[in-house]
Amino acid sequence: MRRPGPVSRRALLAAVGVLSALAACGADDTSRPDEPAQDATTEDPMTERLTYGDDPSQFADLRRPDGASRGVVVVIHGGFWKAEYDASLGVPLAKDLTDRGWTTLNVEYRRVGNGGGFPATFDDVHAAIEALADADVDTSTVVTLGHSAGGHLATWAAARGRFEPWPTTVPVTHVVSQAGVVDLTAAYDQQLGTGAVEALMGSAPDSPDYELADPARHVPLEVPAWMVHAPDDDVVPISQSRDYVAAARTAGADAELVEVEGGHFGVIDVESTAWADIVAVLDSIA
Repeated sequence: MRRPGPVSRRALLAAVGVLSALAACGADDTSRPDEPAQDATTEDPMTERLTYGDDPSQFADLRRPDGASRGVVVVIHGGFWKAEYDASLGVPLAKDLTDRGWTTLNVEYRRVGNGGGFPATFDDVHAAIEALADADVDTSTVVTLGHSAGGHLATWAAARGRFEPWPTTVPVTHVVSQAGVVDLTAAYDQQLGTGAVEALMGSAPDSPDYELADPARHVPLEVPAWMVHAPDDDVVPISQSRDYVAAARTAGADAELVEVEGGHFGVIDVESTAWADIVAVLDSIA
């Protein structure tokens, strides 16, 4: 067990991210400007901003480690795809992983309330990953790491190249979903995020758009996937990950459920045991 000690800057950043996430869960759908995300992600002079469109939310922040890179981790924040959440939630994760030798890309994208939804949100995540092709980065290992709605997008991104709207030159090689919404149909039926799936998709699950957007319909993936989830998660139930892994394994995919402690937000606290478990998964990839 870790002994208590002085609070590190990293822990403070993680705490700010968790508190922001908790506040956003209780917020209404009123959007706010994107300035906090941009300010937070550019505080490090070692950060290189990649822009992939004209909208203020169409950017991703690239960090390179000292020395040889272990691969690229694409960090995709969550928040039920709503504008209240922003890329500042991914900053502590990206910094920690860069310190551990990974190249990281912390992705911002248009969300519901600031121009996002289907297909714009998906287009943005695709374009952000594709931007790595022009960034002088070794893309032989590209891991998507996403929390909550970001877990949905991280898992979706591994299959995006199957579909005509998203021709892919930078494929995802591994997926790590952190308490991800990986079954949009079930999430729609359960009204997760107070109707967040309907707000994202603009339609019910009988729409053909769900064939393009729902990771549960993309099983099996051609790449390994880890679904990291806490049994006591009261925001996104662990059944999302359990059912996905069961279906994926039945279909012959390489998928693993990693049960952790800490509810919905432990997986984005870089001082938590849940984060240590995620780091162990990434170490197994490297």
